[in-house]
Order: sequence, then structure tokens, then C-alpha cells
Amino acid sequence: MIKRNFERICLIVLDSVGIGEMPDAAEWNDKGADTLGNILKHRKLNLPNLQKLGLGNIRNFDNLPAIENPIGCYGKCALRSNGKDTTTGHWEIAGIILEKPFPTYPNGFPQKIIERFIKEANLPGILGNVSASGTEIIKQLGEEHIKTGKPIVYTSADSVFQIAAHEEIIPLERLYEICRIARRILDGKDRVGRVIARPFVGTSAENFKRTENRHDYAISPPEDNLLPKLKNAGFDVVGIGKIASIYNSVGITQDLSAKNNQQAIDRTIQALKAESKGLIFANLVDFDMLYGHRRNVEGYGEALEYFDSRLPEILEYLKSNDLLILTADHGNDPTYKGTDHTREYVPLLCYGKIARKGVFLGTRESLADIGQTIAENFGLKLTAGKSFLNEICF
Repeated sequence: MIKRNFERICLIVLDSVGIGEMPDAAEWNDKGADTLGNILKHRKLNLPNLQKLGLGNIRNFDNLPAIENPIGCYGKCALRSNGKDTTTGHWEIAGIILEKPFPTYPNGFPQKIIERFIKEANLPGILGNVSASGTEIIKQLGEEHIKTGKPIVYTSADSVFQIAAHEEIIPLERLYEICRIARRILDGKDRVGRVIARPFVGTSAENFKRTENRHDYAISPPEDNLLPKLKNAGFDVVGIGKIASIYNSVGITQDLSAKNNQQAIDRTIQALKAESKGLIFANLVDFDMLYGHRRNVEGYGEALEYFDSRLPEILEYLKSNDLLILTADHGNDPTYKGTDHTREYVPLLCYGKIARKGVFLGTRESLADIGQTIAENFGLKLTAGKSFLNEICF
């Protein structure tokens, strides 16, 4: 019988909370990007609970000093894959290294794709087909969309095909339907990472507002990854927030919906209270969606402080043989130019009541080290990543 070090592992991805440029950042036009570091240069952050785990011990931060005897293990992870987006980061966590990035369309999608989309979705046409900020494009084209009924199609620096529509003009189910059609069309060399429904409400450009009825349509990851391996071995894989959509539900045994950080934290605590054996896997989306892309430094800082204020609740509901892992999937420096993700290292913090304390885990070569650690804990093995399980266990 395989001896397990931990009965459950709770993995929380603080979406986009990077901690400094990677050596190849300049190749991605991200020289000088430092999500957490640059926020700390703009304002002091009150993060006592993350400091206790060892966040300030990972590197020298302004206004976030290291402490003696942190209760967690700490380090940082590089993103080894060719990319810097949500899908790339999360897939790498699960042991998938992408050598070829997902396709992007900085000048909009080819006309043949748009024409096929209009025909197969039975649309009167589309608006946009540009790379743009989601909040800005509904201000620019929202009123025309209301008049014409044409959905707004746009992309970003990520590999995404986004469709914005007013909920009273194109009802949610119809919006989701045309997104599924787009997902089917975008295949082969045009196989983007995600098709995203972006519904909004309001009466004019002055008050248009995106709703929380966003829905992502991702591609399925290769089956040889952490989540289906856990599921097939009889373990629980509880996805919280957008985790299920990122992996297209592959390997997920329970999907707990959460539209924002507060809900995701609430659902994580709910999952910790329940009986399970395996992985609880949560994504906290607000850092990236609401503050990183919108270059809102103050909002990003407040969101970090809010998570820190809720961290004691999460720690309280960890059972004696649970392990908590905190990390991120990429950076999104709100002080940086543009609105794109940034190519950065991400933090690695681990805490468990039966785990070692104060261990420096160094600079990990890949986010896949996290997945390999989880796999080894449950008697499994991934093709990528180097486990640090022995470093955190007695």
C-alpha cells in the first residue's frame, strides 16, 4: 500500500501575481515587469499572513521584509512553456509543457474565419475584429451593437476569440451557442486557447458594464496530465472558479462555480470542510481580470490585502494531513505598459501542519514541479517536472 504524505492538497492559483521578470522577459517585451514588486513600490501592502508563510522571504521586496522562522516553505517557479497566458500556466502546473504557443491575432482574425463564423452562427454580421481592451471596446461599439444586433468580436495579446454582447440584445444562451460554434470553427492552425463569452449590460457607453456571466470555452488538454491521472486513480479533483473551463472539465470530479475572488475563497473553504481525498484546485481571477489587465494598481493591492485577510480562514479549515500550495500562472504587472500579461516568475508557498517549516525551495525550473509534487504525493508520476515533496515532508 502506498503511503501518502498528505490526504488532500489544496492548490490556489492567485491569477497573474508574478514576482519579477524571467531571464527571457525582453523577448516578450516585458523587460522590467514585476507585478508584486512594482505594486509594492507604489504602495505598502498589509500582507501579514502571506508574510508568515514566507512571501517576503522569496526575494528582497520593497515594503515586504523577510521574517525569521516563516511557517511555510517558499520559493519561486519559472514558466518553462512558450507562452504567458492562463491556459499555458495552468496546463504547465498539470505537467504539460507547451513548446509551441497558442496562435494570436494582433491584427484581428482572418476574413475566412469571420465569414464562416457569421454564416454558421446565422449572424447579421459582426463588429470589431480587432485586438482591444474588453471594457474599452464595449464603450466604442456597444451602442452600435444594440442598434444592429451584431456581436462584438475582439481578441487581445492572449490566444483568445472573445464575443461581447448585451444580455438584452443577444440572450445568454444564444451568446453561449455562438461561442460554441466559434470554438468548433477555430481548429487546426487557428486553434486558439479559449473562446470567451463576454456579456454586458447598460443603456449607453457611459454605463455599459460587463457582467459575471462570462463563460470560457477552452480546448481539451492532453490526457496525460495531473487531473485525469488523479481522477482515474480514484481521487477527488475539485475545481473552483474557472479551473474546470481551463481544462475543459478533463479530470474534474466536482466543479464549484465562483465568479470572483470572494466566491472562490468561500467555495475553497466549503471544499475544505467537506470530506474528500485528493486535490482541491482553485483560481482567484480578480487579480488578473479586474486589475492587471486594467492597469489598476490600487485595486490590485486591495485585492491582495483582501486575500490575505481571508487566508487565516483557509488555514483554519486545513485538516492535520492537508497541504496548502499557493502560486500563480503568469504575471500581469498593473504598472506596466499596455494591457498584456507579463513574462514573470511566480511565487511558491506551501504550508501544512505536518509539513516542514521555513524551507527555501529555490527557483524551480517549471510550474510542472508543482504538479509532479502533487502526483508523487498520491503515488503517481508525470512526464514533466521535478517533485519537491521530500523537501517539505519530514
